[in-house]
Amino acid sequence: MKIKQFVLAASVALGSFTASAQTTLLNASFDVARETFAAINPKFVEYWKQAKGEDIKIDQSFAGTSRQAQDIAQGKKVDTVTFNQVTDIEFLADRGFVAKDWAGKLPNNSSPYYSTIAFLVRKGNPKNIQNWDDLIREDVKLVFPNPKTSGNARYTYLASWLYADDKFGGDEAATKDFVRKVLHNVENFPTGGRGATVAFAQNGQGDVLLTFESEVINIAGSDEFKDSELEIIVPPVSVLAEFPVAVVDKVVDQKGTREQATEYLKFQYTPDVQRILADFNYRVTDPEVAKEYSSKFAPVKLLNPTDTLGSWKDIQARHFASGAQLDQLLAR
Repeated sequence: MKIKQFVLAASVALGSFTASAQTTLLNASFDVARETFAAINPKFVEYWKQAKGEDIKIDQSFAGTSRQAQDIAQGKKVDTVTFNQVTDIEFLADRGFVAKDWAGKLPNNSSPYYSTIAFLVRKGNPKNIQNWDDLIREDVKLVFPNPKTSGNARYTYLASWLYADDKFGGDEAATKDFVRKVLHNVENFPTGGRGATVAFAQNGQGDVLLTFESEVINIAGSDEFKDSELEIIVPPVSVLAEFPVAVVDKVVDQKGTREQATEYLKFQYTPDVQRILADFNYRVTDPEVAKEYSSKFAPVKLLNPTDTLGSWKDIQARHFASGAQLDQLLAR
């Protein structure tokens, strides 16, 4: 009897150990990506079970990507990052958490999808907002996240800068004045994209919400805000906003999850996931899927920040570092 009891107890203990040994990945992403990854992650769990015969669990963390990067640097055990701003992955690479050559490890500079900055306005577009020039009018108030904490908002800042640079033929004084006016028309600077959406769509702040095109389309078409009849404006010129992904090497090597983390990111390039991303209104890199969804997106001239402003390291140092151009324009 005692032997049977011992075997039974050992079996229970082994079963508990096996259950606890299930691999868990933590993916850190940007603030408005909850629904997107709620659709993607179960697909990867199913794929991994079929391909490897192993169970895997994907946990998620959502916040402004600059805050996410800071949390990782301070010890948060994140396996993968699916960000909306290159500078936040560069921040981790500079500190040894991500490989220096991370952008070359996957196609399209490790960016499986991309977007741009668009506008959301109220029913009937009462302020007749059509382009970036309308955002500097004295009668227009804006809402977008804080560029210090949100990759989303950094792209808004860069979009306004690149538009002005293009409009004024590289006249830096005129460009700075334009961007200063945009910044000083902001009524609310929430820390992340979700907070900006709530401030505009639920709390009635501002005349224009500036955020990713994908989020603008999601908000306008959601049941939550359908009674508000919010309208989408895609300006004819805006910024190319790549959505970079990377393995957090320092963490996966500690946890032994490099294979799973790498495959999780590669999975985002597959046609099925590219269609999920397009369904959530991201522009995708797979040419066949992009063609399928081409009618969904307005034509827009996309300006690449690195074509005008140098490398992302240069952009970070000149515009977003403490005391750099962003801080100077906010203070004026």
